[in-house]
Amino acid sequence: MSSSPDHPSPSSRATRPADVTAGLTRAQKIAMVSGADFWHTKSLDDRVLSIMLTDGPHGLRKQTGSGDHVGLTDSVPATCFPTAVTLGSTWDLELIEQVGAALGREARAEEVGVLLGPGLNLKRHPAGGRAFEYFSEDPVLSGKAAAALVRGIQSEGVGACLKHFAVNNQESQRMRLDTIVDERTLRELYLTGFEIAVTESEPWVVMSAYNLVNGEHVGESHRLLTEILRDEWGFTGLVVTDWFATADRPGALHAGVDLEMPSSSGAWDARVAAAIESGTLAESDLDRACSRVIELARRVHAERDARGDDTPVDVAAHHELAYHELARRTAAAGTVLLTNDGLLPLPVTGRIALIGAFADHPRYQGSGSSLVNPTRCDTTLDALRARVGDAAEVVYAPGYDPVTGTTTPALIAQARQAAADADAVIAMVGLPGAHESEGFDRTTLRLPADLDGLVEVVVAANPRSAVVLNNGGSVEIGWADKPAALVEAYLGGQAGGSALVDVLVGDAEPGGRLAESFPVTMAELPAHENFPGTPTQVQYRETFNVGYRFYDTHDVAPRFCFGHGLSYTTFEHTDLTVTGENTDRTVSVTVTNTGDRPGSDVVQVYVHDVISMLPRPDQELKGFAKVHLEPGESRRAEIGLGRRAFAVFDVGSAAWRVEAGQFEIRVGTSSRDVRLTATIDIECDDALAPVPSARGPVATDAEFEVLLGHPIPTARPLMPFHEDSAIDDLREVVVGRLLRAVLVKSTQRSLDLGDDPGTRAMLDAVLGHMPLRAVVANSGGKLSFDALDKLLRVLNLMGGRSR
Repeated sequence: MSSSPDHPSPSSRATRPADVTAGLTRAQKIAMVSGADFWHTKSLDDRVLSIMLTDGPHGLRKQTGSGDHVGLTDSVPATCFPTAVTLGSTWDLELIEQVGAALGREARAEEVGVLLGPGLNLKRHPAGGRAFEYFSEDPVLSGKAAAALVRGIQSEGVGACLKHFAVNNQESQRMRLDTIVDERTLRELYLTGFEIAVTESEPWVVMSAYNLVNGEHVGESHRLLTEILRDEWGFTGLVVTDWFATADRPGALHAGVDLEMPSSSGAWDARVAAAIESGTLAESDLDRACSRVIELARRVHAERDARGDDTPVDVAAHHELAYHELARRTAAAGTVLLTNDGLLPLPVTGRIALIGAFADHPRYQGSGSSLVNPTRCDTTLDALRARVGDAAEVVYAPGYDPVTGTTTPALIAQARQAAADADAVIAMVGLPGAHESEGFDRTTLRLPADLDGLVEVVVAANPRSAVVLNNGGSVEIGWADKPAALVEAYLGGQAGGSALVDVLVGDAEPGGRLAESFPVTMAELPAHENFPGTPTQVQYRETFNVGYRFYDTHDVAPRFCFGHGLSYTTFEHTDLTVTGENTDRTVSVTVTNTGDRPGSDVVQVYVHDVISMLPRPDQELKGFAKVHLEPGESRRAEIGLGRRAFAVFDVGSAAWRVEAGQFEIRVGTSSRDVRLTATIDIECDDALAPVPSARGPVATDAEFEVLLGHPIPTARPLMPFHEDSAIDDLREVVVGRLLRAVLVKSTQRSLDLGDDPGTRAMLDAVLGHMPLRAVVANSGGKLSFDALDKLLRVLNLMGGRSR
């Protein structure tokens, strides 16, 4: 029996989600596809129970108080694992999956149904404010790592949510920015990671991003959310909006968005009903979304019921210790030894100077919605003192303010003396929390000037200095060759302090390899010419010239290359073979630990098309394997390469095609350290449409228009005002400035982001960039779209007179 607006069909005994949906009124269905509050879906008597979706890329962030606000400052204690930038640098899929399982188990213990992670947006530009939440500049590594984390989370009966789909690669103006990108670049770089994660891990949920792609909001893109995500990749789960990302709810339902989050207090309901009545939205689109919401809720509760008493009730004793130790092992595995003249591993003797406030006030996670309330937090200072005991003396000098990254002459003098009097020095510097966060991008890749100066002083005072970096993404370090050793520790989570000491003294190896390139200067990056773009548009004119693809193709030397990382032992690579036929190949290589310490090596397989009719990067990562070896041990590493390893996206046929010819298989330990090569011939009848290439790493106007297949769109002006206008746009008119102050003050109350400097900086950016439509959704029913439209008309009428 089908439902009608006025005659609901009771179906409390129905078991299939579609049957439940069929028994609902239209109003009930419209209500079901929007959240109940900030974190929960709606319940429906005994037929559908509510579930909780909450933040958690690297640790559970479950709000303990009311669900009527975002509540970043009030969350349950949970294990803070290393952030994605650190996980990505492990290149260890088995370990990442273990972390995912721990996340899933903690989420299930707190009755969380869906963990909002992992994030796997590509690092187009290292200054992206959320770089610490993303794995890599490479889509294969990003996709494989995300798939591993999803498998781990979902193995515990909790849904994972891939985010932010798609092409959401910066924080500046992210809630209304239009990303202009050509089709090949879109497919080969920005969608490939999502495709790998979807097809290899079958996530329960995918989150649609705030931004537009080529003039269309992602949340209203039938092509992205249905034709590609579902029809092409086979995704069968639920699509949820990013929080307050809805731009047009009827359009989103048609495109394939199922659940609007958080609750908009019914703000969109009248428009959805009117669209169905007018025929611009099919009721079947609403039914499909409603059924998916019900299906997800049923799945969560079925998993919970099936596990019964297996669900732990707290995070204590052996449970807490086990996860803390997992976090510690993972942080060490993601620590990258960038340079070393033999100082490390550090002998535990004599006097060791530990310089830098991060040693006592650790920088271990990023700011924003992923902020975890850790169950404990190790410091490098405490861990080092505990490790050396009476065998050595540890002298600590803070050197700078950990919040601001500034110093004083007195602090510099103290650090210089501590370094000069020591047998060895560990200097910890990096980026304070307020320098990188969700909500805004970095304006520079440099460290605070005082920290650069501190490093120069310390190294001059004692050449036996190891410098440790704590940061969420690539940085400019002109002094990189001056310390005796340079360690990239990234953001190591709550056990990062102990993990760092493990690595520095040699109790653990530095297991990480860079999942991103480090530039010499930010200005050399092709993306930098169009980052962050205008307030309403960004153009991806660099096409595939992102990260190592740029450096290797144009023979530009980075500061540190993709895949780079040293070890405390040495490895030999021999006996490369490539077996199989045509595009079904297996690359095999023998790896031998030729040193006297245990260690791990990452075998990286790059593919180079010897002669291509299409513009391609010089080489692309297509597979990898992490191998753990005892001294003298050898092991055969095997990496499979399928058709996609050799294919390009052919715009003419809108399909993946392989060009017949020779391909060189390159096996190395980084993109710049290729150890072995083999050339294979591939026969294929695929026809490819010729595509012109840009003469340089950044396309000109004419070249970009050819790549797009149409004229470059004009960026949308800030006036006249419309529902997509940002709160900050109101400053364009006098009366708007007054209104902006009111809106900011009222919205701040519902966000409650606390006093952390990074989080406060995020708050300022998020509020300023928030579209007016999101203000309506966040008003708790106090402001309607009809009222907003009237206000916009008044503002636009007054705008010409009051600017």
